[in-house]
Amino acid sequence: MTVATLYVVATPIGNLADLSPRGQEVLRTVAAICAEDTRHTGQLLSHFGIQQPLVALHEHNEEMLAERIVARLKAGESLALVSDAGTPLVSDPGFRLVRAARAAGVKVSPVPGACAAIAALSVAGLPSDRFTFEGFLPAKGAGRRERLQALAGEVRTMVFYESSHRISESLADMRTVFGDGRPAVLARELTKLFETVLDGDLASLQDRVDGDDNQRKGEFVVMVQGAQDDEQAQLAHGRRVYAKLSEHLPPSTAARLAAELTGAPRKALYGS
Repeated sequence: MTVATLYVVATPIGNLADLSPRGQEVLRTVAAICAEDTRHTGQLLSHFGIQQPLVALHEHNEEMLAERIVARLKAGESLALVSDAGTPLVSDPGFRLVRAARAAGVKVSPVPGACAAIAALSVAGLPSDRFTFEGFLPAKGAGRRERLQALAGEVRTMVFYESSHRISESLADMRTVFGDGRPAVLARELTKLFETVLDGDLASLQDRVDGDDNQRKGEFVVMVQGAQDDEQAQLAHGRRVYAKLSEHLPPSTAARLAAELTGAPRKALYGS
């Protein structure tokens, strides 16, 4: 490490053996490690016999600490950035620090490794030549449905993260917006002891999740196939317009206007 560098290091999402030899070497060699949860990262480092100073860097203090950390980098110290699990910045803190480091002319180098979204997509069997990563949906139902409605006509495979206490509600909202028969895959606890990957359509996935307490535990990646043809995309667009219009108009009027605006069949919109 002849040039001071901020190393963005991917850590395991479950199986500790997934921390690469290069990742271990970087974590052993840097002056300090910026971690989302120092207790969690401390356990990871202890497993590999790594003893390095830790700096707590999370969404609540990242902006405040970025300048101080960049000053250390400019003074010649190499540092590492990790999240609790997986690749930093992917639905995790860190982009403000990376942006500040790059703006200051500091070298920023990735140390690749596990990422739950990519790991899940690699085993899903859904089209993966083009996909969109949507991270976590809003926690509240109205905000979640609004976000999904904005994706109703998306033709790329959609990748979401979800928590155990919202997985059933999210699947229900996806069924409402995308339709019961939309192909989807649910990956749970990837690389861990109780890893499961379920496939089918949204209706069958929700039935399996609701019918088995174990399938509502852990961390989830939900992947939904995009709209597959013009007719399906048109219907999805019509449903999105209908949902907005029905907030202010009687359902029959909203359906008629949505059909006129989008070309979607009126009967398919009314009551959707």
